[in-house]
Amino acid sequence: MDLDVVNMFVIAGGTLAIPILAFVASFLLWPSALIRIYYWYWRRTLGMQVRYVHHEDYQFCYSFRGRPGHKPSILMLHGFSAHKDMWLSVVKFLPKNLHLVCVDMPGHEGTTRSSLDDLSIDGQVKRIHQFVECLKLNKKPFHLVGTSMGGQVAGVYAAYYPSDVSSLCLVCPAGLQYSTDNQFVQRLKELQGSAAVEKIPLIPSTPEEMSEMLQLCSYVRFKVPQQILQGLVDVRIPHNNFYRKLFLEIVSEKSRYSLHQNMDKIKVPTQIIWGKQDQVCNTSPQQASGYLWSEGKAPVLGASVDSGQSSGS
Repeated sequence: MDLDVVNMFVIAGGTLAIPILAFVASFLLWPSALIRIYYWYWRRTLGMQVRYVHHEDYQFCYSFRGRPGHKPSILMLHGFSAHKDMWLSVVKFLPKNLHLVCVDMPGHEGTTRSSLDDLSIDGQVKRIHQFVECLKLNKKPFHLVGTSMGGQVAGVYAAYYPSDVSSLCLVCPAGLQYSTDNQFVQRLKELQGSAAVEKIPLIPSTPEEMSEMLQLCSYVRFKVPQQILQGLVDVRIPHNNFYRKLFLEIVSEKSRYSLHQNMDKIKVPTQIIWGKQDQVCNTSPQQASGYLWSEGKAPVLGASVDSGQSSGS
């Protein structure tokens, strides 16, 4: 074989081998870096851009797509210990002509984390209102979506600032009072009684605990490679002390039932979505919508039951 041809194959093979080896090394040694790259790539593919905005010395990080138009903008609030990118799996199904905004909740990801910040639900509602004011998102009413803790914040926001919101979508919201406690809530009460804050199921610190959390928050059972579990843990561990502080705040007497206590102030059309197999927030859309209807409160557009599990972080 001609030497030039051999050299060409060697160079081509080396060129292909470098990124493959880099990927394998990253997967084995720095799985958390791959997770960040994954979100960056997904945002780029869906056309979501990341921006920062400030209220005095407080920074909000958010992603967006589109511009305000004749249709209401959509503001999406994520759940406990998550971040704005958790909405990407929803964004891919939404029309590209809508103005979408996904914000990192107070203390999460790129939004300021301060030891002086009020992490109660009321405190988070006030911060989100500051964010809305910074973006002038409330120049006309917008559609507000929230899940889990973000659903609780969204509901209370709609109660406190009714003129800002055109409609509301609550996905397995926290903050409702139940007639009976499920196993998850019972376990939390036991942990609170024993002050064992290191064992909160939603704050994993090992791959094994991460696997248990995924099983708790997902109805579909799937095998997650050990390296991915490690990467997910590596991303979260630096923030676990904050997550513990936040968790204890939102389950405190001040915040635990704040959505329930403010339901009578929600006047906008409201949609409730719940996972049928939810193990974390143990109610149903029928119960929640029934409460709204029976008390003559918000007009409920729909109470949807997903066959899976919509609750989680």
